[in-house]
Amino acid sequence: MATFLFDEIIFGPVQSRRLGVSLGINLLPTDSKLCSFDCIYCECGWNPDPRKVKAKLPSRGQVTEELEKKLHEMSDGGKLPDVITFAGNGEPTMHPDFAGIIDDTIALRDSFSPRARIAVLSNSTMLFKAPVVEALKKIDDNILKLDSAFAETIEIMDQPVGRFNLDKTVEQLCKFNGKLIIQTMFLKGSYNGQDFDNTTDKEVYAWIELLKKIKPERVMIYTIARDTPAQNLNKIPLSVLEKIANTVRHETDLKVEVSG
Repeated sequence: MATFLFDEIIFGPVQSRRLGVSLGINLLPTDSKLCSFDCIYCECGWNPDPRKVKAKLPSRGQVTEELEKKLHEMSDGGKLPDVITFAGNGEPTMHPDFAGIIDDTIALRDSFSPRARIAVLSNSTMLFKAPVVEALKKIDDNILKLDSAFAETIEIMDQPVGRFNLDKTVEQLCKFNGKLIIQTMFLKGSYNGQDFDNTTDKEVYAWIELLKKIKPERVMIYTIARDTPAQNLNKIPLSVLEKIANTVRHETDLKVEVSG
């Protein structure tokens, strides 16, 4: 199926399902994806062969210059963003200057649009890097992925590049002391001959037990809304997502947001 890439460093603003009027920042290449996961549902498609495509990342200076220019433009137009969101063509925390770029973004936000929130959408794989963790603690919406409580499900859905240790990831998520948002994609289907469904009672209740340990500020649950690189994937009905959300609310005191 058709997927797409963000072809600019700064993109939007767009109306986000979960965040409002969002001005996006892409710290990854503008002509290919770069990610530590290769999720079967990723709207940006598959990771390219690293031997054939050399990743070219924007510099810290380029990001800051482009963001300042866009905020100037939006300010002059009288419409500032609700949120400045790091997303784009892969995993933003893989950028070597991620922490410095966050500091620059906070300074520009405070100058141009102090009411805007800063959000990062991350797959949680770079939390072993202290500068990444410290940077994420500074922002308003630290949105971290946890698609399942079972490593085998994550292996199918998220296709980690290299080693992935679920227990270690949960341990790292707990170290935020609640200053994070857990985001989970609910999906079922088949990939490479393996059936999966993370909406089953077994999956949901095990995932909730991890939420109890992590104690996030809130939980965002959603399903596919755009084309995916893999075939045979099934969008989860809103009624099922609402049932999962109500189960979380019944089992915990966590706030849950649903995007169908």
